[in-house]
Amino acid sequence: MAVTLEQAQRVGYTLLKGLLRFSFMVANNLVAIPSYILYLIILQPLRLLDSKRFWYIEGVLFKWLLAMVASWGWWAGYTVVEWGDDVKVVSEDEAMMLVNHQATGDVCTLMMCLQDKGTVVRQMMWLMDHIFKYTNFGIVSLIHGDFFIKQGKAHRDQQLVLLKEHLDKHYRSRDRKWIVLFPEGGFLRKRRETSQAFAKKNNLPFLTHVTLPRLGATQVILKSLVAQQENGTPAGGDAMVAESKSKGLQWVIDTTIAYPNEEPIDIQTWILGYRRPTVTHVHYRIFPIKDVPAQPEALTDWLYQRFIEKEDLLSHFYKTGAFPPLQGQAKAISREMTLNNLWLIVIQSLAFLSGVMWYCILQYFYHCLF
Repeated sequence: MAVTLEQAQRVGYTLLKGLLRFSFMVANNLVAIPSYILYLIILQPLRLLDSKRFWYIEGVLFKWLLAMVASWGWWAGYTVVEWGDDVKVVSEDEAMMLVNHQATGDVCTLMMCLQDKGTVVRQMMWLMDHIFKYTNFGIVSLIHGDFFIKQGKAHRDQQLVLLKEHLDKHYRSRDRKWIVLFPEGGFLRKRRETSQAFAKKNNLPFLTHVTLPRLGATQVILKSLVAQQENGTPAGGDAMVAESKSKGLQWVIDTTIAYPNEEPIDIQTWILGYRRPTVTHVHYRIFPIKDVPAQPEALTDWLYQRFIEKEDLLSHFYKTGAFPPLQGQAKAISREMTLNNLWLIVIQSLAFLSGVMWYCILQYFYHCLF
């Protein structure tokens, strides 16, 4: 089949755009990540004198880095529409997000849609596959205190012990409030067949849009972070509660990500921007921690039920293009998530200016020493 001039021009434009975007992303990483590290190195005395202030500053820098990643998708036309409960009302409380996992773009999507949720990004902890440790962002996540978990039966028990130790050591000492978890333990395409075989063997529902979740990490998080006295009132609902002491984990936010035509966005697409502008849909449902059972068997049933509900949500979305309304709503209400372009430009400019500044400083010391 002959290629028309219009098709050739379109391919050429896509390749050029991808090359320019990739070059910008590389430059962005080369200035932003070393600057983040160098700022925190010179702030180490503050860490000894005032740890809370140090981690506040680190959190701000971390949020800016995630905003840069979000900007790569935002400027390519990859936007987010949110459905269900409004998580902004619990953004100042401690919460655990349970998210379905389809592709690497899920993480980028969350980096984008949580940017306008108050202090969430600054004070959040991620649980992610250990392979992310070896990416360009791995050193940032290590410093921030995220946890990299190895998958597989051979590592499972040891990883849960390490997770508990990590939470005990880093979660509250660094003033973390939200923790993000992908309970399926891997991407949908990799786990679906195994999950369906397990479901058939154990007389569980046959799922196609999600897989049955694993209990371990969820149970460790709940045991480690839930206070003895749970609070089941949304933020602002009980203004008389003192803020001086942590109330522990207060909410579980069941988060469902849906992509049009069941075509997930991966990190390569997010960086190169070769897919046409796409709207990703994110559905939230908030559960007070007092409604989450503590016993393993009951917790397993509760967690399975959440993913069965995700299956129903996604089935409805793929058939209709929208999520169903919440209980008590006549019509589902969606909210378009937006990012401020001026704010993104300012953050990117600060990153490149910081890169130039650190280059000049290091060059000066190099010439002084050698």
